[in-house]
Amino acid sequence: MRYLGSNRKVLGCTALALALSVASLSGCTTSEVFHNGYVVDKDALELVPVGSSREQVLLSLGTPSTTATFDGEVFYYISQTRTRSVAFMKQKLVEQQVLAIYFDKQGVVAQRANYTMKDGKVFDMISRTTPTGGKDLTFLQQILSGGGGAANSIKNMLGG
Repeated sequence: MRYLGSNRKVLGCTALALALSVASLSGCTTSEVFHNGYVVDKDALELVPVGSSREQVLLSLGTPSTTATFDGEVFYYISQTRTRSVAFMKQKLVEQQVLAIYFDKQGVVAQRANYTMKDGKVFDMISRTTPTGGKDLTFLQQILSGGGGAANSIKNMLGG
């Protein structure tokens, strides 16, 4: 019987320790939501239709998150929503939106696009198109086509 009595004491201490652990960990769950970047205001976006000037865009939407100059200038307004369930965990990207304002050579708005994350790809919600950067070939297609990087890479590796 003495053996059974000591087990009860050990079980009681273990249950108490487990209850304290659960109580302390429950204080760590925060389920935080983080909003970063530019939040698009629908009313402000209505003030910059196609044909607006660069100055009108800056006055209505403010300074862009970033800009690019390829064929013409582009203003990007980027926003992200991230969550984390526990304070010490890494944040997880839940939503991302990129508002792109494209200008022509004269500095006039030529196109507006709102890109989101849809199935892991950038997707324009306004025109319902996905941008492409040309034809993507697999490694085997590059070798069989006889041109380009993969064939030259193999030649270089083989010393030819």
